[in-house]
Amino acid sequence: MNLQQLSAHMQGAILQGNPRLRFRRFNIDSRLTESGELFFAIQSQRDGHDFVPDAVRKGATGAVISHDVLPLPPTTALVRVENTLTALQDLAKQVYAGIRPRVVGITGSVGKTTTKEFTAELLAARHSVLKSEGNFNNHLGLPLTLLRLEEHHTTAVLEYAMSAPGEIAELTRIVPPDVAVITNVKPVHLEFFSGIDAIAKAKQELLEGASHPATAILNFDDPRVREMAAGWKGRILFFGLSQDCAVRAENIRFLGWEGISFDLVYPEERRPIRLPFFSRGQLYNFLAAAAVASVFEIPGQAVADIAGQLHAFDKRGRVYVLDRHIRIIDDSYNSNPAALEEALKSLGRLPARRGRKVAVLGDMLELGEAETGYHRQAGELAARTEIDLLIAVGPRSRHMATEAIAAGMDSERVLYFDDSLEAAEHLPALLREGDVWLIKGSRGVHMDVIVKKLKERV
Repeated sequence: MNLQQLSAHMQGAILQGNPRLRFRRFNIDSRLTESGELFFAIQSQRDGHDFVPDAVRKGATGAVISHDVLPLPPTTALVRVENTLTALQDLAKQVYAGIRPRVVGITGSVGKTTTKEFTAELLAARHSVLKSEGNFNNHLGLPLTLLRLEEHHTTAVLEYAMSAPGEIAELTRIVPPDVAVITNVKPVHLEFFSGIDAIAKAKQELLEGASHPATAILNFDDPRVREMAAGWKGRILFFGLSQDCAVRAENIRFLGWEGISFDLVYPEERRPIRLPFFSRGQLYNFLAAAAVASVFEIPGQAVADIAGQLHAFDKRGRVYVLDRHIRIIDDSYNSNPAALEEALKSLGRLPARRGRKVAVLGDMLELGEAETGYHRQAGELAARTEIDLLIAVGPRSRHMATEAIAAGMDSERVLYFDDSLEAAEHLPALLREGDVWLIKGSRGVHMDVIVKKLKERV
């Protein structure tokens, strides 16, 4: 669109610049600015207006502002609006309405990003798909994703995230999903909720804000998600392991490093599948994506073919094979009680014929008053899991270490570090040939620093 059209969609006023100047790229972070972009000066923890000159120096040819900024070259386009965030969202709505792709909205406590990636891969077999990049899944990321829509896109696979009530409802007002996927409800963000039932209510906002008619794709094996089917007027498609699921896995075999094999029951057919993952959580992510694929009438053979080509994503279970047959499972992007439990169980099932199984576990954040209890439970679980060494990182994880010892784990097999930087300095010296190391913790603990150091030293 040109500057005149953009200004009209945002109910703004052109202060300077050629009204015929066209834009295809949009941004809110001056550090990531590329040539020819329109920069939105968002007021959040920092005022984006302070960074307009930086964005222009890096190549932005225009900016959307709500108050005065330092003088800019007269060739730089400037549009003044009442509120830059509202303007960004209004523009995204207009772009979506002009193209009107079929929208798949995905939310859940665990696995929504991977489910989004799997879904996009499956739908791309027959559709031109736009997907949320990275974690562009909130009130800023969702509209920025929509602004990447082009005429050829027939489908958009979008992630709807939240950390407080009402946030998903706000996202559905920007773009209501035609297919609403809820993967699970687990104890995350408890710092901002009264309990897990309140989290379920917030996730249900995706259904309440869906278009009409819409299809709901729900995890039957999660009781809170299953209950959301009550009162839903549209089509419901359940996925999971139960016989009540239209899309389900049967005859599941965990094959260690070779992955998971199972029979996929797909509407009106059954196909053998081999997934290149070892986690039950990844199996559920795939089943959710397969359920979406069935709604879009992707052939079962295409689903089976693509399944074997899927891969783990950066910091979300990716395995690095280093010298001396050492394997590092990088699951450092985030952590919560449910995801950590699954990660430990998966580690316990993996073979480590010539080395040890080592769990390096960082703090789980945003658990509120329940955080001590959840960390103690994790320590007890670690003691019961077939691992040889537990390494706790961070002040909350000290409870993991003490509880693991209390549950019978030899104190010589339990180590503790105050933070990831300290751990990163000491842990490379502990690596042994054939070891399998799991690295997992919440983003704020920066467990990726440990992964980087281990990879550098081996």
